[in-house]
Amino acid sequence: MHNPIGIFDSGVGGLTVARAIKDLLPNESLYYIGDTANLPYGEKSTEQIQAYVKEIGDVLLKQGCKVIVIACSTATAAAAEVLKDYIGDHIPVLNVIDPVIAYVRQHYMGKTLGLIGTQYTVNTTTYVQKLEASQANINLKCLATPLLVPMIEADQYEKAILQGYLSEPILTDIKGLILGCTHYWLIKEQIIDYYQAKIEIINGAQLLAIHLQKMLLDRNINNSMSNSSKDYFTATKHTVGFESVTKRVFGEKVHTISLS
Repeated sequence: MHNPIGIFDSGVGGLTVARAIKDLLPNESLYYIGDTANLPYGEKSTEQIQAYVKEIGDVLLKQGCKVIVIACSTATAAAAEVLKDYIGDHIPVLNVIDPVIAYVRQHYMGKTLGLIGTQYTVNTTTYVQKLEASQANINLKCLATPLLVPMIEADQYEKAILQGYLSEPILTDIKGLILGCTHYWLIKEQIIDYYQAKIEIINGAQLLAIHLQKMLLDRNINNSMSNSSKDYFTATKHTVGFESVTKRVFGEKVHTISLS
């Protein structure tokens, strides 16, 4: 099935998900939307995020996407179920949180994990609720790190900001760290260096890609033809940072679109 996989995020963070999907499923075409006109989602209300997500869903449906991937923890927390209800049974909707919950339940039962994420993701306690529902008996220590998204969107790295967050007392004595925002996966190597590779930095992008691969095969909607894929990257507002990161991660140009 040649229809593209639709992927969206508030900005550049979801490109890490797109890259993981492309590496695992090179035959699949991707249609990516970075909602740069409305970022950061972490500072928006639930109602605002849900409205943005519905508009993005409309665009991806018009593009004929065979599956929609919410490559944003904040959008997942605010609007995953809303988007599923809005789209109905037309196409499946995947998110970045559920594969992480399944992974840590299998590998960290009864242990203590840390999580860094946007203010919205931490405040809504979505990860905590999903872990409790899974009966994983995991002690999750959550820290909001709101300065990281603007830094990463600008395609910059400031060591002092990151280390200031990671050195917070709440993140002591953890066995692994969940990056609860896809933007943070763009500075994963710096986070690994901080912990000197002593704990696992849990990569939700790869976990989601594996989950997507299984779903495509189970539904028989994977594209088995090689050299037939075509990727398209869009943003709702042109930014130098988004263009720079897209070129670095994919070597592709960015097209500006409007959601309305």
